[in-house]
Amino acid sequence: MSRRSLNGQVAVVTGAARGVGELLARKLSARGAKVALVGLEPDELKRVAGSLRTECEYWHADVTDHEAMARVAAEVGEHFGGVDIVVANAGVATGGPLADSDPESWRRVIEVNLIGGAVTARAFLPRLVASRGYFLQIASLAAITPAPMMSAYCASKSGVEAFAHCLRAEVGHKGVRVGVGYLSWTDTDMVRGADQDDVMRDLRKRLPWPANRTYPLGPAVDRVVAGIERRSHHVYAQWWLRGMQSVRGYVPGVIGLVGPREMRRFEPRLSAEGTHRGLVGAGGAADESERADRS
Repeated sequence: MSRRSLNGQVAVVTGAARGVGELLARKLSARGAKVALVGLEPDELKRVAGSLRTECEYWHADVTDHEAMARVAAEVGEHFGGVDIVVANAGVATGGPLADSDPESWRRVIEVNLIGGAVTARAFLPRLVASRGYFLQIASLAAITPAPMMSAYCASKSGVEAFAHCLRAEVGHKGVRVGVGYLSWTDTDMVRGADQDDVMRDLRKRLPWPANRTYPLGPAVDRVVAGIERRSHHVYAQWWLRGMQSVRGYVPGVIGLVGPREMRRFEPRLSAEGTHRGLVGAGGAADESERADRS
């Protein structure tokens, strides 16, 4: 599809305090979009909002909270006069074997990544119908490729991919386009936080090229912006991810064969060193802090 101008469009970005969300907000603003930032870190959101080129406002909200997100959607619509684009980007991650994982952290990954995307869509859908707008759900290579030590993240990203495909079929006749964004390992606080675990980092290095690389954030977000301008059904932040779609049916079988061998290799280190039990990165720490404050 041809690209549409973003000038004057109202774009909502969740998880906008850092990483993909922050840079996406900056690049959307640079193209003339008005931006609504949503996240858990008001000080960081205020910093981002104050540096954007166009009209911008921020909202402190947990994307898993139906009432909070409904309030945010109403306030964003009132403040800007409508909503044209919503990017469900908020996400967290944890790593390690399921048997040794922290149940609360494992569940929280599902809640934020999957339920949070659905809550965001539900809250903003009436306004996207009114504007015949675009909803982009950020997924991951993890939606295509299962991996040991990443059960929560892979399950959540597979879930949001399926959710977005279902939503597209439901709302397409109303003029709303729905896309899925796929990113491989990209240089964000989340990935850097995961790499602080030696076993997770070394296991990732053993992945085949090009999945074993960490990719720069800027070019990845540029591809996401181009997908938004085209209102694409599929947005690939790294060039090679498109090709994964044609072989994804074979990947679980390959992982099922190779995975046990790799886990046997790392089992002594898992027992000796342990793995990170909570949410990774600064965004994960912010989520844990927010929940601790509420309790």
